[in-house]
Amino acid sequence: MIHSFIQDRLQAKLDKLPPDDPKRGDLIAPYEPEAWLADAARRVGQIQAVTHALKPIHPDARGTSLYVAPNQLPTLGQVGSHVLTTGFASDVVGNAAALDVYKFLRLELDGRSILERLQCNEPAVLDAFSKDADQARQWADAFLGLVQDTGQAAASHVLAKQLYWLTGSDSSDNGQYHLLAPLFPTSLVHAVHGVLQEDRFGDRAKQARQARRDQKLHDDAVRVYPDLAVRKLGGTKPQNISQLNSERGGVNYLLSSLPPNWTSRAVPQPWGLNSVFDTLLMRRREVRHLTGNLLRFLLSKPASNMETRERVDRYISSLIDEVVSLAGELRTAWPAGWSADSRCDMAREEQLWLDIGRVDEDDVFCSESDRQFRLEWQQMQWPEQIGHRFGNWLNARLHGHLPVGEVEHRQWKKELLAYESSWMAQLQDLGVQVHTSTSKEAV
Repeated sequence: MIHSFIQDRLQAKLDKLPPDDPKRGDLIAPYEPEAWLADAARRVGQIQAVTHALKPIHPDARGTSLYVAPNQLPTLGQVGSHVLTTGFASDVVGNAAALDVYKFLRLELDGRSILERLQCNEPAVLDAFSKDADQARQWADAFLGLVQDTGQAAASHVLAKQLYWLTGSDSSDNGQYHLLAPLFPTSLVHAVHGVLQEDRFGDRAKQARQARRDQKLHDDAVRVYPDLAVRKLGGTKPQNISQLNSERGGVNYLLSSLPPNWTSRAVPQPWGLNSVFDTLLMRRREVRHLTGNLLRFLLSKPASNMETRERVDRYISSLIDEVVSLAGELRTAWPAGWSADSRCDMAREEQLWLDIGRVDEDDVFCSESDRQFRLEWQQMQWPEQIGHRFGNWLNARLHGHLPVGEVEHRQWKKELLAYESSWMAQLQDLGVQVHTSTSKEAV
């Protein structure tokens, strides 16, 4: 493997010369294996392995870059370099003319690179370097210096980003600041780049998109990254930034971090409606999409196993999320106390579900009918009735295509009323809201 790598590099240079060029003979000697290894061991000091690089911040910055294995970083709740696994790609910065040394050290045999084997002190690697054990040991030590701490103090640079962070309470005291020097998380960026490339251009992603266009089922999800931006680093010479940047052709993806544009739906008045199921719920595009997909999946006669049950559960869970979203929109759009209006024909349990203002604002809604309304809400019999309506609604969507009945009705209702469902979470929030309001009134 080592000889093949060196020979390929020699051949690439020979191919650029005519067969009778006298310079061909001069090229061969430096590419004898031991000569090339000796030169590589000398040049490896011109590059540094890093996981967090300074050059992408500014190509002329001369401060410190860092190599920190992900498992040495603190575990945080946010996405960061600590989420990378042991197979992460470290980067290399320094003299671009010496990057071939790093390519050499990344050569893999049976899934492990030369560098990894050197770190484990495998004798076979030393034997492959040279018959002279002392010479091989010297070269190995030189190569291992790539990932070892040089002992130099960390330093920033005038062209690097710097942030003074107040650690005390006196902002006028310079001694109470820490200087933070943000670095480019090059290993994490490279991992994200690989995921996006696969999602955008991978064969399986293409097959999934085609299945979506053909309205067919596919095992993989279609992932879309709207408003994706590309930042090019290094211009025509991305290798001047780092090795991984060169492998990406200088391409660095930037995910859109803009807040979503809120588009309010046109919400009709509650008058004349007996239920928000059917009419209002089925107006939602996502609900139509989910019910259609659920029906097509069940009509495909999937196997009766755990995978099928989990997939159906995901459809139902998403439909419940839509029910919760609709309820939130109606509570915001409809005025508190709308259920007391004589024009209201809504089913009583849905009034109790959606008109929380009539329960919460007991100083405004204090008639006898309002107190009765509040009492019925607190007795909490209406959530069970809403579950019954949800089960009826979903069965109606599937009826005529599938033999759904009481068993399925109980299952849909059970999913809605499950403790961990989003609907029950919203119900608990409403309970806290009403309890808090009542407590303030008592005070």
